Amino acid sequence: MIAMPMLEVKKLRKSYFENSHEIKVFENISFDVEEHEFICIVGPSGCGKSTLLRIIAGLEMPTSGKVLFMNKLITEPDPKKLSMIFQTFALLPWRTVTENVELGLQALGIPKEVKEERINHFIKLTGLEGFADSYPAGLSGGMRQRVGIARALAVEPEILLMDEPFSSLDALTAQTLREDLLEIWRDPTIPTNTFLMITHLVEEAVFMADRVIILSKRPARVVGDILIPLPRPRTRHERDKEFFDLCDKVKGLIGVTK
Repeated sequence: MIAMPMLEVKKLRKSYFENSHEIKVFENISFDVEEHEFICIVGPSGCGKSTLLRIIAGLEMPTSGKVLFMNKLITEPDPKKLSMIFQTFALLPWRTVTENVELGLQALGIPKEVKEERINHFIKLTGLEGFADSYPAGLSGGMRQRVGIARALAVEPEILLMDEPFSSLDALTAQTLREDLLEIWRDPTIPTNTFLMITHLVEEAVFMADRVIILSKRPARVVGDILIPLPRPRTRHERDKEFFDLCDKVKGLIGVTK
């Protein structure tokens, strides 16, 4: 028997209407996500990548088409199924690190002792030990995003969604967080093992993903779904021809020159 995909995106279309004029964002977007895959979606600026992710998360409705999680239609947010990390951190400034990580757990009715154990576990896992009582204003951008990652993982979702999570960070911090996130994804003790990430950086996608899904310019459609067969852990050494050949292949499909 063929295993059912965890996530199925089926013929999604999204349009907005302005003065009775239809503005098409994307159309006929379809792809599947299997358990334990790390998938990146890339495409030109303005092609609707973030809108697509919001629809998958249940935060926005498509004009037509559907998203299925384990063959059940997604119509509203469900953090136990899909939890999301935003590029802008989205932390509450009046809450400490612990209180921000706790935020997603409050509505789940988890017993206090279990909740505290889980919060401490994910604070430690994401390198936030010693900062549990700190407020976001006192943290660097990289540390704030670690709080966002810990908060999303603490609810132990089936799939982790990420909207350009490293785009506002400096290059060194971003690379450190990429490597840390890949370690979390590979950790067999972490319940969440399926990741779907939006990025505008082709090299980041090829470095992190099992598959890269490529969208065209608006109205966007899927123009490529490329398997990344590189062994892990991966490098981005300037002499790594196979890595950069794959980057060039992806860039070619979205019209980015070398």
